[in-house]
Amino acid sequence: MITALRRTALACALGAAALGAAACSGDGAEAPHPARSARPAASPSHPPSYASPPTLTPGRAGLTRVFASAARPQRRTVALTFDADMTADQGARAAAGEHFDNPRLIAALRALRVPATVFMTGRWAEQYPAQAKDIGGDPLFEVANHSYSHYAFTPGCYGLPTVPARRMRADVERAFAAFHEAGVRHVVPYFRFPGGCYDRAALRALAPTRVTAVQWDVVSGDAFATDPGPVERQVLAGVRPGSVVVLHCTRSAAPTTERVVRAVVPALRAKGYRFVRVSELLGADREARS
Repeated sequence: MITALRRTALACALGAAALGAAACSGDGAEAPHPARSARPAASPSHPPSYASPPTLTPGRAGLTRVFASAARPQRRTVALTFDADMTADQGARAAAGEHFDNPRLIAALRALRVPATVFMTGRWAEQYPAQAKDIGGDPLFEVANHSYSHYAFTPGCYGLPTVPARRMRADVERAFAAFHEAGVRHVVPYFRFPGGCYDRAALRALAPTRVTAVQWDVVSGDAFATDPGPVERQVLAGVRPGSVVVLHCTRSAAPTTERVVRAVVPALRAKGYRFVRVSELLGADREARS
């Protein structure tokens, strides 16, 4: 039996490998971008940032730190996160007309005034630069790194191709470079592993990038769902003060997410919850620990 966490990791992987998992945007579709070469773009040794978002420094063993939820929340806060997946080899699918966006979802977040963190792949930012810039230019949102390629950072991660350890840092930095090229402003130094898969070797390889790895504690189950009801119930049952919820921005592979958001946001607000971006949740948790 697949656990809830593994189901989400499987959904992330399959959304990229099997269905061409899509990302979110606030605009309409753009003309497909031609396939890019495998050569990584030049980029700084650490990600750009705005307003000095809080991070967790690497541990004594030189490992990137992982944040999944606030351990000591002082208020009823919750962070909704949306994975904007597109793998490095899906350019042909986009050129053939496959849509990798969900403008109605972003419109719903804006209408409801819900802050959110979008974990975007660099390949998606290359495919839809105007949409990436639109999301990253809205102070309601912040853009975090979901790798350039959406290839796995460990072997055996639900069928995803694997990034060699020597290329992991370059893959992450290439995504930041793609954000910069697209003009994305609100970039935070957070990283989410494709498929949710990581080990000590991956955490050590990413330490020079100065990112904080961000996972989750609430699985929405929106990937491949055709009925929003079970997804809504799963989110509402799982959220606790300080939770990080993982959702997807994919019309093809997560068609119910907009309806889920429109249902769970007022329900959680009725319970006294306030929505925050990951940076605010992490910062408040870090202060509570100090």
